[in-house]
Amino acid sequence: MKKFTKSSLAVITGLSLFVSGYSIADDDTSSDVQQQSYSIGASLGKYVSSQIYSQKQLGAEVDVDLVVKGVIDALKGEQKYSDEEILTFLNQRAEQLNAAREAEDARIALKNMTEGSAYLASNKKSDKVTVTESGLQYEVITMGEGRKANPEDVVTVHYKGLLIDGTEFDNSYERDEPNRFALMSVIEGWQEGIPLMPEGSTFKFTIPSELAYGKKQVGIIPPSSILVFEVELVKVEEPGENSHGMGLSGMGMGGMMGGGKAH
Repeated sequence: MKKFTKSSLAVITGLSLFVSGYSIADDDTSSDVQQQSYSIGASLGKYVSSQIYSQKQLGAEVDVDLVVKGVIDALKGEQKYSDEEILTFLNQRAEQLNAAREAEDARIALKNMTEGSAYLASNKKSDKVTVTESGLQYEVITMGEGRKANPEDVVTVHYKGLLIDGTEFDNSYERDEPNRFALMSVIEGWQEGIPLMPEGSTFKFTIPSELAYGKKQVGIIPPSSILVFEVELVKVEEPGENSHGMGLSGMGMGGMMGGGKAH
């Protein structure tokens, strides 16, 4: 659970050293120092605003006027509570927010599980879709003629990934750069699906959440999400071939890393 410490208050309370009732009456910010000083305040304001917004999204009440008063009082060195009391109140708040966040994650996961089950049941009715024993669903878009990957091999792929509502969370084609990685390092759905593809193939995979990230939130991918990928297998290499060139690009592919059963 996130805890607040005295260092969390240092930025605000430390600024009180510079505040003694001074104000810019005419809002003149023509000098470098004034522009930079204003930018410090604007940056702080944006950070506080983002915190308030995220808390309200979880259903937590925030009295914005008192937030502003707290900032001003701290800047003047006139805060109403001691640092110890503030830390106590903030930690109480953190516990409430953690509980609200867990409840929201559970709600989203249940919604995704319900919608995902219906999606999988509908998708597998297509004559083009094959379902494996694990529940992985795949469709052949283009069948290549090259070699197939073994579990220990390194593969190079182009792909795009979607949620079942059509939201695209990653696309290597947009980066104009395929990804190269050890097959054993990615999610189970890829570990099972890619070895079905000869080089030069493009398959569409519909991956149940238990073969992806399970109940974990990964980037913009919500918990218990079914993932839909179009994957083009560009190249298969044995371990050690051109290993100096192996790497990952793009946030999404980094998310695909961490093979093994999702929890």
